[in-house]
Amino acid sequence: MNTNEKHVWFPAKKYGWGWGPPCRWQGWVVYVVWFALLFASGIFIAPRNIGLFVVCSLVLGIALCVVVFIKGEKPRWRWGKD
Repeated sequence: MNTNEKHVWFPAKKYGWGWGPPCRWQGWVVYVVWFALLFASGIFIAPRNIGLFVVCSLVLGIALCVVVFIKGEKPRWRWGKD
């Protein structure tokens, strides 16, 4: 077993650029935690301060993109032939 092998949580999409649904349980945990934080900020922050909610949503979105970029396959355009 190769110890330098990268365990991918988010495989690349078959067509187009980007990532598909998670292929490991860790990826699903990332999605569930991200959605829960976004939902909680929508309930607790949005009614009081919409600007803060927008900032919080942007930070959460960037954090999700960083995790997917680090733990996913290298993004490139794919035509389905792989």
